[in-house]
Amino acid sequence: MSQDTVLKTVVPLGIKTKLGYGIGEIGKEIPSSIIVFFLLFFLTNVAGLSPGWAGSVLLVGKVWDAVNDPLVGWLSDRTRSRWGRRFSWMMCGAFPLGLSFWLLWLVPPLTGQGQLAIYYSGVMILFFAALTAVAIPHSTLAAELTQTYDERTQLVSFKAAFSIGSSILGLVIAQIIFATVTDVSRRYVLMGGIFGAIVIVAVYACVWATYDRFWQLQSARVDVNKITPRSSIVQQLRAILRLKPFLYIMGVYLCSWLGLQTTAAILPYFVIDWMELPDRHFTQMVLVVQGTALLMMFVWSPVGQRIGKREIYCLGIPLTVAAQIGLFFLRPDQIFWMYALGAMAGIGLATAYLVPWSMLPDAIDLDELQTGQRREGMFCALLVQLQKLGTALAIFLVGKTLEAAGYVARSGGDDLVLSQPDSALTAIRWILGPLPAIVLSAGIYFAVGYPITRQVHDSIVLKLHARRERSGSA
Repeated sequence: MSQDTVLKTVVPLGIKTKLGYGIGEIGKEIPSSIIVFFLLFFLTNVAGLSPGWAGSVLLVGKVWDAVNDPLVGWLSDRTRSRWGRRFSWMMCGAFPLGLSFWLLWLVPPLTGQGQLAIYYSGVMILFFAALTAVAIPHSTLAAELTQTYDERTQLVSFKAAFSIGSSILGLVIAQIIFATVTDVSRRYVLMGGIFGAIVIVAVYACVWATYDRFWQLQSARVDVNKITPRSSIVQQLRAILRLKPFLYIMGVYLCSWLGLQTTAAILPYFVIDWMELPDRHFTQMVLVVQGTALLMMFVWSPVGQRIGKREIYCLGIPLTVAAQIGLFFLRPDQIFWMYALGAMAGIGLATAYLVPWSMLPDAIDLDELQTGQRREGMFCALLVQLQKLGTALAIFLVGKTLEAAGYVARSGGDDLVLSQPDSALTAIRWILGPLPAIVLSAGIYFAVGYPITRQVHDSIVLKLHARRERSGSA
C-alpha cells in the first residue's frame, strides 16, 4: 500500500491553508528580522548604549528564553481548548507581541548606561515571552496541517517565502520611513508602531485561514488525548534529545542561523563603515540578498521534492559561503561586486530557510512511531529556541567583538561618516566573511548525516497508519 493510498481520504492541502500559514510567518519574521538588522545599530547609535551593553541586552532576553521556549512547547502540547492546542496561544500572544515590539524602539528619558540597559532588558523579556507564545504554536502547525513528505516541503516553502518576503517588506517600509522622517528617534518609534500593528493582524489572519484544515486532519488522526505526553518537561527533553535525526536537524539549523544572523548583524557596519556608503545602501543590499532568496524559493522547492531536502542544502549553502569569502576581500570602491556577491549569497540562503523546517515534521512522525506520543510543541520549542539563541548570540558576539576592536559608538544617529580605527574595520570584515562561512560549512556536515529520506518517511507513515487503524478499531 502506498502513502498516497493511505491518505486518499484526506482533503488536499489547499492554497488557503498555504497562504494562511505563510501569513502567520509575518507575525514572527518582521519583528525578528528588524531586530537583527536594526536593533544593535539603534542601541549603539540612537539610544547611546556602548556595544558591550547593547549586546548584553540581547543576552538577557535569551537567558529568559532558555526557560520560556521549552516551557511554552510543553504547555501547548498539554493545552485543552475549543480552539485546539495551538491557536489559543497564538491569539493570546499576538497583542503583547505587537505592543512590546513598539516599546523596544522608544528612547526613555533615563540617564546612565545601566538604567537604559535595564529598560531595554525588561522590554526584551516581555517581547521574547510574547514571541514564543506565537512562534512555537505557529511552527508546530507545519506538522499538524500536513502528513506527506512532499506536503511538508510545499507548506514550508510558503513559510520560507513569507519569511523572506516579510523581511523584504519590513526593510521597504523601514526605508520609506527613514526617507520621509527626518527626526532619527521618531523614525524608530514610528517603525515600531507600524510593525506592531501588522504583527497582530497577521497572527489572527493565520488562525482564521488554517483553522478548518487543522480540524480536518485531527479528525483523521488518533484522538489527541490518547497520544499527548504526560511525562514531565525534563523527561520529554531527554527523550527528544535522544532522537538522532532531530539532533542532525538541530545542527543544520543552529549552524545556518548563527552564520546568517552574524552576517545580518554586522552588515550595516560593513556597508557604512567599511564600504563608506550612505545607510540607504544597507537596506538596498539586504533587499538584493533577500529578494534573490525569495525568487530562488520557487526553484529550490520543486528541486527539493525531486532530489531531496538535504541535497538542495548541500548545493545551496556553498554558494553563500563563497559569497561571504568574496565580501571579505572587497574594497570600498567595488560597489557593483558588493551587490553581485549579495545576490549570490541569497541563492544559497533560500535553502537555509527551507530545509530544516521541512525536515522537522518527519522527525516528529518518527518520534510518534517509536514512542506512541505526539509532542510537536516540544520539538518546535527546541528549534525556535535555537533560532533565537543564534540571533542573540550573533548580536552579542558582534557587539563584544566591535567593542574589543575599538569601535566608536555614536549617539542620536549623528556623525555616520565618523572614521573608525583600523582594528574595528578589520574586525567588521572578519565577522562578515570567514567566520560565518566556517559556521555555515559545519551545517553541511549535519545535513549529509540526516537519515530520513523520502523512502524512510513513506515507511514511517504506513506504519503509523496501520497503528491508528488498529487503535480506531479497538
